[in-house]
Amino acid sequence: MVFIWEVTIAWIVVSGFVGFIIMGLDKARAQDRQRRVPERQLFTIAFMGGAIGILAGSWAFHHKTGKYSFNVVLYLSVVLWLAALLELHQLA
Repeated sequence: MVFIWEVTIAWIVVSGFVGFIIMGLDKARAQDRQRRVPERQLFTIAFMGGAIGILAGSWAFHHKTGKYSFNVVLYLSVVLWLAALLELHQLA
């Protein structure tokens, strides 16, 4: 079970890093009025484990912080991942 825990943490770290980078990229594209990263893609990354990275990127780049619907989905993803981690930790 320790192996599953380690793989899950590694997955969250890597996907969080990807989410953080994507938020920075989207912010830069927004400022340059270029084609943006679709929210659906951001949500997909968040629900696949990158929620913490996207949240950190949102704060760091001051990007999408005022968009209520985006934040609801993002925080829901964070809560679901934290609940999954808690459950996995209890099984270990």
